[in-house]
Amino acid sequence: MASHRRPKQPSRTRVTVLTATAAAAVALTSQTAHADPKPSKAEVKAKVDKLYEEAEGASEKYNGAKEKQDKLEGQIGNLQDKVARGQEELNELRQALGSAASAQYRSGGIDPSLQLFLSADPDDYLDKASALDQLSTKQAEGVKKIQAKQRDLAQQRQEAQAKLKDLSDTRKELGDKKKKVQGKLAEAQRLLNSLTAAERAELQKEEERASRSAGDRVELGDAVPASNRGAAALAAAKSKVGTPYVWGATGPNSFDCSGLTSWAFAQAGYTIPRMSQDQANAGTRIASQSALKPGDLVIFYGDLHHVGFYAGNGQVLHAPKPGANVRYESINNMPYMFGVRI
Repeated sequence: MASHRRPKQPSRTRVTVLTATAAAAVALTSQTAHADPKPSKAEVKAKVDKLYEEAEGASEKYNGAKEKQDKLEGQIGNLQDKVARGQEELNELRQALGSAASAQYRSGGIDPSLQLFLSADPDDYLDKASALDQLSTKQAEGVKKIQAKQRDLAQQRQEAQAKLKDLSDTRKELGDKKKKVQGKLAEAQRLLNSLTAAERAELQKEEERASRSAGDRVELGDAVPASNRGAAALAAAKSKVGTPYVWGATGPNSFDCSGLTSWAFAQAGYTIPRMSQDQANAGTRIASQSALKPGDLVIFYGDLHHVGFYAGNGQVLHAPKPGANVRYESINNMPYMFGVRI
């Protein structure tokens, strides 16, 4: 007779072990299938270069906010000086009118309207222009001067308050843009740190070769600059080959792209705007590369965030990016937009 005993069930301990083992195997398989392969040195370099490009674009916006902040601070300082001087003048006018009233009182009486002016709120009284004809001609002129000065001071104070608000907003904008630049640079550094020491050393050597002073090895041709101003600015920039790129820097020991060009033109005795986007509108545009002359500014990228000098023979002299030095480079290494002749 066949046995009808039920098969022996596996123990609870064994089921638990088998389940855990299966789960671990599935997890391991999943991790293996979805794990991102380590990026190659070339991939890291491409990503880092892209981050540096984005950081430079953010840096130019930071430069614009910094320039606006400096301009506002100067305007506010001038307004505050004008308000202080105006208040002194107003006090002197009031004192003179008061002295006249005192003299009139000592001489035997005081005009009732002048008494009203001195004893009541001046602003309220001055609004009542019809009362001015009750004063003597000299006193009326004094009151009109006070009235005009009060209006001027009120307007200047209002303007100063508006600029102070604008300055506060600009400072916040400046901080936000600074964080954006720093974030891009930090991300680039994180990617570089993911490479091996040998790979990082190779990249560093490549950058050093590119940034090494090339003045004796770059053939610039014999094209004549379009202007003495451009020639002088280019000569000043050439003296800074090998100087490190630092975002936000305007020299003389470090530069960003527009910092180099604005500094160089300053050495030539001419002032151009600080930002690359503004420098793009600082002179006559040169659409064709073939029409460029040494000393012309060269603008790159669609948002115009990079600028350098045309040095001749298809070469650009510029401050390229973080970790690099001022150097010569082919104009075709970046997307050319147009040239600018100052």
